[in-house]
Amino acid sequence: MIYQSFATVYDRLMDHSLYGQWRDYTLQTLQNKHRVLELACGAGDLAILLKQAGLEVVGLDLSAEMLSIASEKASEAEVELPLLQGDMLDLGEIGTFEAVTCFDDSICYMPDLAHVQQVFEQVYRTLEPGGQFLFDAHSLYQMDELFPGFMYNDKTAETAFMWTSYAGEVPHSVEHDLSFFIWDDEIDGYQELNELHHERTYPVVDYVAALEAAGFKNVSVSADFGQEAVQEDSVRWFFSAVK
Repeated sequence: MIYQSFATVYDRLMDHSLYGQWRDYTLQTLQNKHRVLELACGAGDLAILLKQAGLEVVGLDLSAEMLSIASEKASEAEVELPLLQGDMLDLGEIGTFEAVTCFDDSICYMPDLAHVQQVFEQVYRTLEPGGQFLFDAHSLYQMDELFPGFMYNDKTAETAFMWTSYAGEVPHSVEHDLSFFIWDDEIDGYQELNELHHERTYPVVDYVAALEAAGFKNVSVSADFGQEAVQEDSVRWFFSAVK
């Protein structure tokens, strides 16, 4: 399962400065909404920031290990943060919210546009009338031009990490080959762990059409955490839609 083995290492490698930008975008874009469901909340950093900013936040993630880290972080921050283990393809039992967020390009882990459409439909049902949905996605430029051939290495005394990205088999997709070497005292050596992550994106018009098919209106798209209009070389797109 994605991140099940690597949650702690992934959390350490994440650029935590991005969470402040997602928080600022959310606070600037939400239209007087306070009860928020954060999909794919991961290790809880953004949910904690939103909670500290005065929002009522519930975090949902597929990974129990990620949620365990989120719970520890919330306790350390002295923040009460309800956390749910679940799949954003099925949100039928969690109640309704004034807003739903899904950041860090999590929507790009859906295998095809039909699954993206299913997420949008689930979010629509979860929102109260007038509720707002915010999410981001990799741009075509990021997926087609920047990711293929990308390589990154990180090493500490206890872990080593190698990340290599390749163009995927379907249009506008990529495969991230992640290899971790984690020191294991029991074997007095490094344990090698591997995961292959698949991401896929679509033209802006396809996302907008899927949102509208789910029933959303007032769809707006921007780049650079809502600070810029979408350009051909934008790296990440930001979407806002209203039920």
